[in-house]
Amino acid sequence: MRLRGSHYVSLLILALIAFLPLSLPAQEPYSQSDELAWRTQHASDLQKPDGWLSLIGLEWLEPGETSIGSAGDNKIHLPNTAPAHLAVLKLENDSVKLIAPKEGFASGLQIDGSPAKEQVLRADQDKDKFNSHVTIGTLNFYVIKRAEKFALRIKDAKSPSLLEFHGLKWFDPDSAYRVTANWTPYVPPKSVSLVTLVGTSYSQPVPGFAEFTLQGKTFRLEPVLEDPKGTKLFFILKDATSTESTYPACRFLYTALPSRGVDQPGQ
Repeated sequence: MRLRGSHYVSLLILALIAFLPLSLPAQEPYSQSDELAWRTQHASDLQKPDGWLSLIGLEWLEPGETSIGSAGDNKIHLPNTAPAHLAVLKLENDSVKLIAPKEGFASGLQIDGSPAKEQVLRADQDKDKFNSHVTIGTLNFYVIKRAEKFALRIKDAKSPSLLEFHGLKWFDPDSAYRVTANWTPYVPPKSVSLVTLVGTSYSQPVPGFAEFTLQGKTFRLEPVLEDPKGTKLFFILKDATSTESTYPACRFLYTALPSRGVDQPGQ
């Protein structure tokens, strides 16, 4: 299992650079073209119509009815491109139902590609990719569930952040921080509670740990397995640049699975 990193590492907090490509075989040398191709793909993903740069709102829902639309009398305000009164969200009995406003649903409003109708919107716990998506024009919104709370995540394919995006800044890669880690599984696997920036928490399985040597010191990292059937390990880290130089909360690193799977010793 190959881990890639930047040229800053804190000896107090285990660290490797975030958002780096999946690992390459240990014998394969560093490829600048691969690095640049990954950076290009990462920027492209951010600029997708529903990518993270399109995010314009995250509104936590209270029990009862919440109106959404561009008019000022709505509890959740949408851009002026949206209908004045788009819909009503009703949070009741651990579910959120989409209800038509008095004017009825606007022409063009869709749920997962089909004309909108009153229905409960799917919102699986911490599995947003399966949730019901409501779209109209350039807007796309869906309900997310975190612990016992529900929120409306709103995206716009013409958000200011997306339209004003001028590329990312990167640290120069340093091949000295490309390491091969030994993998040791936990038997049985353990779990860890992850706390989000909005104060909620959720549990994720930790199948084992990766251990490697860097600058004469031994480091140990514990990844979580986001998807039991997935092909990636997910590491959450911090380092000395996690202040102003980069995202202050943490770093996110994905790697390929260990050479013999997560339940066997390997690399």
